Amino acid sequence: MAESSWEVCDIQKEKIKKLIGNLLKAGDTWYLIDSKWFKQWQNYVGYNSWDTSLVGDKSANPGPIDNNPLFKEGTNTLRQQLMENIDFTVVPEEAWNSLVQWYTLTEGQEPIARKVIDQGIFNKNCNIEIYLIDLKLCHHNNMDSPETEYFSRMTTLEQVEKTMRKLFNISDDKEVRLWSKYMNNMYEQLKRLSNTLQEASLYPGQVILIEEKNANGTWPRQEKHHSIITSSGAIGDVPATRNYSGSSEVVYDSSYSNNGYRSSFTPGLCGLNNLGNTCFMNSAIQCLSNVPSLTEYMLSGQWKEELNCENPLGMHGEIASSYAELIKNMWSGKNATTVPRQFKVAVGHFKPEFSGYQQQDSQELMAFLLDGLHEDLNRIRKKPYIETKEADNRPDEEVAMETWQDYTRRNNSVIVDIFHGLLKSTLVCPECSKVSVKFDPFCYLSLPLPVKKERQMTVFFVPLNPKLNIRQCKLTLPKMGVIGDLCHAVAVLTGAPQDKLVVADVYNHRFHKFFLVQEQLSHITEKDDIFVYEVPINTLEDPDTIVLPVYMRETRGKSGHNNIGYTQLFGQPLLIPLPRNNCTYDVVYKALLDRMVRFIHCPESSNSSSSVSLSEEDSSSSLEKEDNVNNCDNDACNNINETDELGVKNVVTDVNSMELEGGFVVPEKKARMFILRLVNSFGSTDLDEISDDGIPIKFNNHSYLAADWTSKAKELYYNEKEAEAFIVDESMHQRPAPKKTIQLTDCLQLFTTMEKLGEQDPWYCPACKKHQQATKKFDIWNLPKILVIHLKRFSYNRYWRDKLDTFIDYPVKDLDMSEFVINPKRGPALYDLIAVSNHYGGMGVGHYTAYAKNKDLNQWFYFDDSSVTKASEESVVTKAGYVLVYQLKTLNRNSNSLTAGSGSTKASTQTHCEIAMADSTTQSDSVNDTMDTD
Repeated sequence: MAESSWEVCDIQKEKIKKLIGNLLKAGDTWYLIDSKWFKQWQNYVGYNSWDTSLVGDKSANPGPIDNNPLFKEGTNTLRQQLMENIDFTVVPEEAWNSLVQWYTLTEGQEPIARKVIDQGIFNKNCNIEIYLIDLKLCHHNNMDSPETEYFSRMTTLEQVEKTMRKLFNISDDKEVRLWSKYMNNMYEQLKRLSNTLQEASLYPGQVILIEEKNANGTWPRQEKHHSIITSSGAIGDVPATRNYSGSSEVVYDSSYSNNGYRSSFTPGLCGLNNLGNTCFMNSAIQCLSNVPSLTEYMLSGQWKEELNCENPLGMHGEIASSYAELIKNMWSGKNATTVPRQFKVAVGHFKPEFSGYQQQDSQELMAFLLDGLHEDLNRIRKKPYIETKEADNRPDEEVAMETWQDYTRRNNSVIVDIFHGLLKSTLVCPECSKVSVKFDPFCYLSLPLPVKKERQMTVFFVPLNPKLNIRQCKLTLPKMGVIGDLCHAVAVLTGAPQDKLVVADVYNHRFHKFFLVQEQLSHITEKDDIFVYEVPINTLEDPDTIVLPVYMRETRGKSGHNNIGYTQLFGQPLLIPLPRNNCTYDVVYKALLDRMVRFIHCPESSNSSSSVSLSEEDSSSSLEKEDNVNNCDNDACNNINETDELGVKNVVTDVNSMELEGGFVVPEKKARMFILRLVNSFGSTDLDEISDDGIPIKFNNHSYLAADWTSKAKELYYNEKEAEAFIVDESMHQRPAPKKTIQLTDCLQLFTTMEKLGEQDPWYCPACKKHQQATKKFDIWNLPKILVIHLKRFSYNRYWRDKLDTFIDYPVKDLDMSEFVINPKRGPALYDLIAVSNHYGGMGVGHYTAYAKNKDLNQWFYFDDSSVTKASEESVVTKAGYVLVYQLKTLNRNSNSLTAGSGSTKASTQTHCEIAMADSTTQSDSVNDTMDTD
């Protein structure tokens, strides 16, 4: 007995669900699938238990797998910035093979297979390598015409060498060397051929040079004069015959430089080469490099005495060591630029997401670096177990002091000394009024921006009147709004009835999704093309009228066992109102012509000259004479001209017919511009033929139609340019209302304002013994010496991402934090700005730079990767400001050092928090005797 469609769907669902749950294993192959196709398949098989309405329904069958939306138009190259679960889904090989067996793959497409790779050394993390690395390969004698090849990060340099030998016709017995080229004509020899591209820290777009040894035993590059920078930062002239040694030598080639190089530079004014989307890292490093107390600590060598390689929470000392080496190079005065490759490798060992070359966040890198430095330099060798105590209505001063003392018993480092402060958080249960008070150390403040929570969205409005053009509109909608808000905005703008609007996500010439009025707007991403259709009914259950989706398809030859032509979607899909009763093929056909009146070209009868086939070669769909076409089309056009607005009553027209014995009205055999078929919701699979016999057709709310055109008919009668044309509404040109200037203090006020926790983030009340949407309030108890402020410009969820470009006016001098500190015996609270991490552009695709004040010159500079230029104090306040670094005003140049006069390193430091704590317990005299910082 054959299995039912429900049973088949259930078998598919269970098999794929089980396979997708497989753990990633290095070396395995996984496959990318367009998310919209996969979501349609999920609907078809009832993947989610709460959505089973379309299980087994023919109209929901997704048809062949179509990955076209993942590629750059007209290429086989993946689009940049694709996001998993938003743009694509990944499935293991067995799941992919099963899906292809069940549904096939769209003709002309190749599978998108990707390997699972290991990232990180101490913290192993398997990831699917979505984007391969493109390397620009060139021969030493011809650097102007590089060849681009794509490699996995797990490809070894030896394999790259083999590829280059083949590419440039170099025999296997010929001795060669590989060099990587950076900006400013810096070359680094790639010696360890066993290293993978990931281990060598090569990035997309990297230029790789292959050099052949001369017959006399010398190397072409040795015949010129070079200078070399070793990992220690030393610079010197290198004889032409010298054999380079060391693991990380970088050569400056004067033969490829217009500027030559100088022997000395200003310490700290050192650019950082971009290793491929590493501007975020360079920006964060430049900010921290210009924190005087931290940099002087690293340059003094004190970090070596406090290095804690045994800390299980640390990075085995690798982060501190690599950062210290980088700072030494940057402040040596010997380099105009340096390559932070070893530092990036070290970071990637412990934070695999930073090991690749996708754009990342400078604040996240800065937070990771500060935490890594803290653990690598933690003076506590063995952390004691400390039980957390409740406040139990004790005075804040007592609880704060207890929290800080407990914290420093486990955490005592230069990072704590400089960057850590103390926050008070208060939670109140809405049911029992239980108050929970907790103090927590912080390393930076993440401040929300007090801006109106709105988003702008571009939509295309399709009016009911078929003679009117589509209208492109820009709407201002609440970020947390629903589709009903979108319909209301369209109704206000266009005058269309709000209850007769259908909102759809259209992509690749098909409907991906129809939205319900109560669905969240957050489900719509920036990449989605949203169409709003005006229809004559306000409910799917209207007794007289049904609205059907219709796709345009072009037939492209014949293939397959059933000899049905291969079809390709084109144009925008339509929504056609039809009568539920007595809806014949001819009624549907003419209703569709009515809908397309604006872009269907009707031929003049005088143009008839030869026989033209417009559809499939059968008795009801082929043309034997051109004048048949003209007569048919002109009849349709006359009918269209009589229709001002599409309604159900004027859809049905008179037809030439004859009576049959069964009483049905059968139209005469006429030529058709296109053939109608019932298809699945993607328009990729034919479901049933529709007979052109005058018998009424029964449609349901899940029915989809396709109008199949031959290439000749489309060329003759379908005006593609006019079909795609749209009017740009005035709303597209309206400038947003000028935004009022927001002060940094406004962000601080919002940060310390009481708020209610969201439904997804409840608090467990120990009194009620259940989760509650409590109210929460933050207050600052103590401030650090260096205050890092992160402006929360980015917001995102699983559907969309957004960046706030709002201008925040932050003071360069005299930021007064005293009003935000609730500690009655607080310390100094006046700060000056010393560094800014800037972000330009959109989320994930922008560029990071930095402003920083050089401690020796007392002058601002602008750092843009390898470029360093002087900047004015006024220029550092921009709408690109993202992370702000402030220094306590009492920390003058002479008191930046953390080293006591005796040279002791373990008892000579005291944090700003500790001083404030001591003040609050009448110990201020002894503290100020110990430290002159405050």
